[in-house]
Amino acid sequence: MRKKSVGLIVLMLMAIVLSACSNYQFKPTTSYEIQDFTVTDHRGEEVSLESLKGKPWLAMFIFTNCTTICSPMTYNMTEIQKELIDRDVEDYNIVAFSVDPANDTPEVLTEYLSRYTVPDESKWHLLTGYDQKFIEQFSVKSFKSLVRAIEGDDQVMHANTFFLVDEQGVAVKNYTGYSQTDDGVPFDTIAVDMESLIEERLGK
Repeated sequence: MRKKSVGLIVLMLMAIVLSACSNYQFKPTTSYEIQDFTVTDHRGEEVSLESLKGKPWLAMFIFTNCTTICSPMTYNMTEIQKELIDRDVEDYNIVAFSVDPANDTPEVLTEYLSRYTVPDESKWHLLTGYDQKFIEQFSVKSFKSLVRAIEGDDQVMHANTFFLVDEQGVAVKNYTGYSQTDDGVPFDTIAVDMESLIEERLGK
């Protein structure tokens, strides 16, 4: 009798969890309108705010000569994409703005991305083709995020943040993209938010 009671409790808890998941509704926490841009990605193809509209996207700021957070951030983004694939989420893009555009040519960015096991490279756009002044102003105006070249150094200061941008080009949420603790980057939350945003767009 006790085993049956325990089993029933477990089933009830599972039902509650599944119900909570199915009723989850995405709630934006920011509303940053992304400024218009037309730049070049790591394939040498033109990418603009307009071309990205229609699908939500995850954004981050990185550079290839980075000696600190960029590599783990890029790896973490590949882990998020694995989560998205596991959930059969398809209508999205991943956008990385180089904060060192003078050095990060499309060829350099392509080589950088090749160091990682990327589940679906077709959804990635590593961006360059602008000057340092542009990215420093663009990051603040569009994402409220500081980018600053360090004088006399080859390193560039930037945030360790992932941004979720909706299909209209508005940054609606942000997350930690790098952490020294195992539970610091919310992989599941980011994947669920992306999935929920797409489902709401499609009216599911």
